Amino acid sequence: MNTNSNSNPKTTDTQNRTTLQNIARRAMLTRGLLPEFSPQAVAELAWISAPAKVSLATKARDLRDLLWASIDNDDSEDLDQLTFAETMPEGKTKIQVAVADVDALVKKNSAIDRDAQQNTTSIYTAAQIFPMLPAKLSTNLTSLNLNEDRLAMVVEMTIGPEGSLLDSDVYQAAVRNHAKLAYNSVGAWLEEKTPVPQAVAALAGLAENLLLQDRAAQKMKSLRHAQGALSLETIEAKSVFEGDKISDLQVEEKNRAKEIIEDFMIAANGVTVRYLSSRNIPSIRRVVRIPRRWDRIVEIAAEHAFKLPKNPNARKLEMFLTMMKEADPLRFPDLSLAVIKLLGNGEYVAELPGEEATGHFGLAVKDYTHSTAPNRRYTDLITQRLLKAAIEERPVPYSLDELDFLAQNCTKKEDEANKVERQVGKSAAALLLQSRIGERFDAMVTGASEKGTWARLLDIPVEGMLKSGFKGIDVGDQISVELVLVDVDQGFIDFRQV
Repeated sequence: MNTNSNSNPKTTDTQNRTTLQNIARRAMLTRGLLPEFSPQAVAELAWISAPAKVSLATKARDLRDLLWASIDNDDSEDLDQLTFAETMPEGKTKIQVAVADVDALVKKNSAIDRDAQQNTTSIYTAAQIFPMLPAKLSTNLTSLNLNEDRLAMVVEMTIGPEGSLLDSDVYQAAVRNHAKLAYNSVGAWLEEKTPVPQAVAALAGLAENLLLQDRAAQKMKSLRHAQGALSLETIEAKSVFEGDKISDLQVEEKNRAKEIIEDFMIAANGVTVRYLSSRNIPSIRRVVRIPRRWDRIVEIAAEHAFKLPKNPNARKLEMFLTMMKEADPLRFPDLSLAVIKLLGNGEYVAELPGEEATGHFGLAVKDYTHSTAPNRRYTDLITQRLLKAAIEERPVPYSLDELDFLAQNCTKKEDEANKVERQVGKSAAALLLQSRIGERFDAMVTGASEKGTWARLLDIPVEGMLKSGFKGIDVGDQISVELVLVDVDQGFIDFRQV
């Protein structure tokens, strides 16, 4: 909890990155997360010198000649998935998503696996990434790197003209990444803001394939939202450094390239969990339960002259969100964040086939897991092992008790990792704001509980605690605040209402 502090350390420019790295490490240790790999994992890693051998004598299909490409952040090196599309008769589209076969090198109960189970996720802090798997694996031997043959799990989906899923399959394959692409450049091109990126133009047929993927993704997205998936946007700020000095907080924008990956991965995750269920294999599902504070969401909607029903209704909430986004797109992320906080956190739950799925309220789907990022998330690696057992008709590698424990552990550790990322992000913001004590800003209340009241500045992607003037206000209210204190070391940013 943010408690007031009299400290306001002055950090020199050259110490910015080192300061944030040290803060991140301390925060991880405090929350039971490991900033370094164990000696046992390091020793085990030394024996792994090559990627899993691509052998066509196995059941893996040879799909290396397909026009696979990765689309990820500009600086991403841990490439988990490739995508490819194909035109089918009657307006249908075949979508294929290849997911890196991490289990081929990271075996259950190995030292590297035990380290991955400790943190359960890669942790992306402002000044340093703490990968779930050693970089030798996650950015090389188990990454779907450019022009490298790799083993993968492929989710194949046939999409109808209106965006519905008509048919699907899951199988093992050998793949090859023919183009490493970035969200921002591909997104700008798809939105007709810039010419075709050089990496796309250099490969015959890739531009047409990406346009086909984009059309399919937009149809899938439209259908999901018509069925009640929520149009939620948050402001994600990335720290920008000039050398070791933090110089800015850059807001990460959504674009069409990101939506291709988002919509394909949501669909692939649904296919994966249904594939397991159809073969009587248990799964770890990602669920977001019925909102705990629906009454406050109803109040926020009423303040904007929109009536929501008394009982949670995803389709009606989506109608409200769509209206608000059209009315005030600049302020919509702040309203969206308030709704997200009121919806409650996601969690992992182990489920047996045939059990009634809790579902994911925000995505308006019943069947959902995490399976498409095994280099970065431990749940995805678990799911991959379950998938391979199903495909190869082998015994299930986990008991239900194990899955229950792992689901709870992944939920807990992911929450702790998110807190570390937020704390270091606040420390980065505090570095930028420490010379602006006493200035006033417009803000939106993003959290209100016994632990405190929180507000996000509307013009700078920064959130802090309201130390006074918080009586009578609630999530979603717009207020004016004065910056009264920052503590870089603790990641505290304190405001008072004016």
